[in-house]
This record gives sequence, C-alpha cells and structure tokens, in this order.
Amino acid sequence: MRKYLVILFVLFGINVFAQSPQKLGYVDSQIILTQLPEAIKAQSDLDALTNLWSNQLDSMTLSYQQLLADYQKQATAMTDEQKLTKQQELIAMEQNILGFRNQKFGQPNGAIYSKQEEIFAPVKKKIYAAIEAVAKGEGMQFVFDKSGDIILLYADAAYDITFKVLDNLKRGK
Repeated sequence: MRKYLVILFVLFGINVFAQSPQKLGYVDSQIILTQLPEAIKAQSDLDALTNLWSNQLDSMTLSYQQLLADYQKQATAMTDEQKLTKQQELIAMEQNILGFRNQKFGQPNGAIYSKQEEIFAPVKKKIYAAIEAVAKGEGMQFVFDKSGDIILLYADAAYDITFKVLDNLKRGK
C-alpha cells in the first residue's frame, strides 16, 4: 500500500513540477545519526540497557540450564513426588524466562522499543527542526531521506543537504 502511495505522489509530483519549478533536497539520516553527538549518546544508552537486559536473560537461562542438568543427573534417584516438584520448578523458570524475553524484547510492545522511542524522541525533534531550517534557508519545497523506505533511484549530489543539516545541528541553531 505504501509503495502505491509513493507512486501516486510521484505521478502527482510530476504534474506539479511541470507547472512550477520545485527545489528538492535529500539527507542521509544514517550519516546524521552516526555523527550527531546526541544521537550517539542515545544509541549508547539504548545499547547499555539492551546489554543489561540481555545479561539478565543470560543469567536466568544459565540458572535454568543448571537446574535442568541437575534434575537429569538426579532423576533416577528421585521419588515421583520429587520429580514432579522439580519439573514444575523447571516449567516455572522456563515461563519466567519467556515472559521476561517477551516483556523486554517482544515485538512490538517490548520495553526496548518503547525505550528507544523515549530516548530518541528529543534527537528526532532536533533533527527535524534542523532539516526544516536548512530546507527553508535553501528554498527547498521537499526533502527526502534516502536511507528510509522511500528509495531514490537517482539523486544529484548538489541537492544533498545532509552535511548542512549536520553542521546546523552541531552549531546549535
């Protein structure tokens, strides 16, 4: 559906462009995100949180594997009641691990995705403001992101405003 909207936009745009000259620009948001200090810090904060939760998950999994190995070694010497107790404990641990994984990393409602939105919201706001300022300063009607879903098949480098936006962000305008 999104591709059809892009095609419709392009067809409509050709008609509009034929009537009046338009100035276009594009940015590569990946370059901005890898060079903007605020974005680097936000990514670092998100990575630290991901590592923390991954380590917790690894620890839980290791405990589960150890309990399972102990159970398998001792199962022959256990009574049926002891086996049932250990099996229930293993099932509870496994459900705990799956619940934790889903709560933290599950798509689309995992905590990591909401944290990503929260951490990157101020960065995105600043980037969009800089793009708008540069576009207005350059007299551009449209600015595309060539690293997103809309792919440019051809782009004249003269209209790449990525580094102007980055410069604007770094100067704090």
